Amino acid sequence: MAAFLGLRGKSVVTLLLACLLALIPAGLIGWKAVDDIHRHFAQAYAENYTLLQMQRIVAPVSRELALSRRFADSVVTREWLNHREDETYRARFHEESEGFRRQLASQAYFIVDHATGAYFFNDGGLAQDAGPTYHLSPDEPGDAWYFDLMASSASYNINVNVDRTLQQAMIWINVKVMENGEALGLAGGSIDLSDFLDHFMRQAPAGLLPMVVDRQGAIQVHPDIAQIAWSSFNTPLEAEESQRLQHLVGDADRTEVTRALQEAVRRPGTIHHLEVDFEGRPKLLTLGYIPELQWLLVSALDTGTAQLLESRWLWTLAVALTLILGTLLLAFAYATDRLILAPLNRLKASAQAIAGGDYRSRLPTERGDEIGALSQAFSRMASQVERYTRDLEGQVRERTQALEAAHAKVATAHQQLGDSIQYASIIQRAILPDRPLNQHLSHRYGVLWKPRDTVGGDFYVFHASGRGYLLGVADCAGHGVPGAMMTMLARALIDQAIARRGADDPAALLADIDRHGRELLPADHLPSSIATNMDLGLVWVEPDRKRLTFAGAKIDLYASDGDTLTRLKANKRAIGHRRPGEYVNQTLAMTSGASYYLCSDGFLDQAGGSHGFGFGNPRFEALIKAQASRPLAEQMRAFEAALQAYRGALPQRDDITLLAFRAEPDEGLSPQSPTGPTAGPR
Repeated sequence: MAAFLGLRGKSVVTLLLACLLALIPAGLIGWKAVDDIHRHFAQAYAENYTLLQMQRIVAPVSRELALSRRFADSVVTREWLNHREDETYRARFHEESEGFRRQLASQAYFIVDHATGAYFFNDGGLAQDAGPTYHLSPDEPGDAWYFDLMASSASYNINVNVDRTLQQAMIWINVKVMENGEALGLAGGSIDLSDFLDHFMRQAPAGLLPMVVDRQGAIQVHPDIAQIAWSSFNTPLEAEESQRLQHLVGDADRTEVTRALQEAVRRPGTIHHLEVDFEGRPKLLTLGYIPELQWLLVSALDTGTAQLLESRWLWTLAVALTLILGTLLLAFAYATDRLILAPLNRLKASAQAIAGGDYRSRLPTERGDEIGALSQAFSRMASQVERYTRDLEGQVRERTQALEAAHAKVATAHQQLGDSIQYASIIQRAILPDRPLNQHLSHRYGVLWKPRDTVGGDFYVFHASGRGYLLGVADCAGHGVPGAMMTMLARALIDQAIARRGADDPAALLADIDRHGRELLPADHLPSSIATNMDLGLVWVEPDRKRLTFAGAKIDLYASDGDTLTRLKANKRAIGHRRPGEYVNQTLAMTSGASYYLCSDGFLDQAGGSHGFGFGNPRFEALIKAQASRPLAEQMRAFEAALQAYRGALPQRDDITLLAFRAEPDEGLSPQSPTGPTAGPR
């Protein structure tokens, strides 16, 4: 029977028996049963808690409402409001209201004379002849609650509000005082909200959050007082969205929550359940409507935190199942070793002998199962390997020749690619305005241009007109060939912007370049991995007026005469940034002997020094002050030497461009000594 089954049959039968004995289906059914029991207990627990809390809430608030209504309906109260200046009615009212005050929860009551707007508040310290606490006015926004209620058809309301005068958060019971259909005033009491929260909210069990909302979902009571929609009872539709129950649940659950609120209002006394994403966690929400207060009590139960099931019997079951599973695994391991691993080890020893060159080794082929078939296959393979070894050297020679030919092709392709990049470098240098700069500024300018690779993403611009000239430094995203291609596109955008706007408004040029660049390379049509932004600093120089105008996108302008240094900061957003920037012109009077600098971030970010930090603005500004009074050609050599010394053996991180200029010729310099780019690609 064992030979008939073979190795595969033995393994399948052994694994099948192990799975059956491990009672996997029973485990799955048990897990489902435990989960269903847990859900049932959670719903029952949340429902019972909600019903209990509804009763605990209704009792004190209903008692306060009943006392406030008796107080407002009292004949003595109405007589006093009709004859407030009469000493007899005043004394009777004071005596009866004192009895009501001692029975109210806060030991205080209030009453409003509608005719005069006089507001009286008595917490036990008000004398019989005391005047009103203050007067309500329809022109005072804080008194709108009173006039809105008196204008409504409701005979009372219950409002959660912050009394600014008393500096307390209270639940106010507001009952109209009526006589013959006419409003005489408003009376009632209050419940201190802090005590209310302590009794009903903050003593909630772990994992359960109770709260009170109105029929629109505006939060009336919450352990976090910042969540409460103050005064929402008067204008429930004006409650902040962030102070509604719907705001605390996920977007997908808000419609269900609103529907559950409406269903609970239609069926008071019934508890409604729904599972929602509440404040980022899955929770069970239960809702019950309190018609006496027109409130809904909502409980949010975190079934993962609340202790719903006793864990001791679960641990016992888990330990028993673990022991059973461990025993079965040991039995399966022993059977696997006897039936599979031992024969395979003997097969391994024979295979190692063949691998060592002993082709005479014979494998055990007497078994009738898969191991026997595998041994026979290995034996045939040994004969083939012996034969193939004789032909191996010839095949190696053939492969070597093929590899050499492929290497030659790769070398040719590499040479062609290098020639193409070198040609691209020549083209990129052709767009640099060295000749116009030399013709117009002679020795009054200096350039340090060092692409990181043969070609790069940095370039500088120059445009002269009758009134002055425009200088600029651009740093396109990317290095090498991608960066160089971006420079060609950026140069075209700059030239078109100058043709449209003129050269004397740098801020307008930046805005024009940004707008047309977005149209040419829309971000929503390009992969997110492709960057099309550009840092750009532009300076319009008017030599006759001794003034320059600067605007920049992440490239600042520095000015120094050797003693002082001025830095005009650019907008922090690059051209083509996902959020368009607002570019503003900045003007600066030009002084004799001062030097002006535009620099890409490749200079400032170059790593070096003992810690490998970037060159940085403080070191760059100190270098400017030290070199500003020297001829520009010497300055460029000094800047390059300082950067090289700081960089040391570290590689160049980015393309580097530094453009410096002056307003008038320096004394002692020949017009035939231009200071063009001091260095090319490395």
